[in-house]
Amino acid sequence: MINALTFDLEDWFCVSNLSPFISRNEWDLQEQRAYHNTKRILSLLKRYDTRATFFILGWIAERLPELIRDIDSEGHEIATHGYSHRVLSEMTAEDFDRDIARSIEIIRPLIREDIIGFRAPTFSIRADTLWALNVLKKHGIIYDSSVFPISFIAGSKGIPNLTLAVFRHTNGIIEFPLSCAEVLFLRVPCSGGCFFRLFPYNLTRHLLRRVNRDGRPFIFYLHPWEIDPDQPRMKMPFIDSMRHYTNLDRTYGRLERLLQDFQFTSIRKVLGI
Repeated sequence: MINALTFDLEDWFCVSNLSPFISRNEWDLQEQRAYHNTKRILSLLKRYDTRATFFILGWIAERLPELIRDIDSEGHEIATHGYSHRVLSEMTAEDFDRDIARSIEIIRPLIREDIIGFRAPTFSIRADTLWALNVLKKHGIIYDSSVFPISFIAGSKGIPNLTLAVFRHTNGIIEFPLSCAEVLFLRVPCSGGCFFRLFPYNLTRHLLRRVNRDGRPFIFYLHPWEIDPDQPRMKMPFIDSMRHYTNLDRTYGRLERLLQDFQFTSIRKVLGI
């Protein structure tokens, strides 16, 4: 079964965990490491002849347009991650409309295909922010991948009891929810990010194989900063620090094993769009 591989292209200081310590006004003052980390990912994908979807933060595209062109020229899908990395619960519909429009305006001239996919920062499309789907449709977005079908994701309430399979929202937008494996009566998140770094690799592989055995392609995500153990370190509460920094030195090797163990392509291709 062919699964969807995705990367949320933002830098280490864009992460919501760090927002209490680094404001958006200070982003330009930080050491920018997204270019080198993304090029390492592109090199690995090329070695395994694998295509992926990159959800690009507009703020990054504004500063690294050549990187976006490189991603596109190597055959990967470009989708949007918004412009400012603000979670939707902090925005009005008008704020979000301006944010997504700015992101698309920056990214679209750099690439060959239309932007048809979106992922919300911190997976913040949830029951109280479903209004965002109509804004996305206005801007030509065909699919979303922002919803965790569980209720205990840090930073996001998710939407518990939602189907685990790809489905359409009432306004027609396709949702590719973040993957969870059903184990007994539990839904276990296994779609990447901090779970990929915290869980032993063999456990992640087992859970992902279970998703495929259930007849569902899974969706997997990482951020370029998650393969970067040399990034600047900030003092954070223990739980936030553990989520952000654990096993950064192992993630690149685990990603390579993942490419050996499963077949991947872009979301656009998995959905047949």
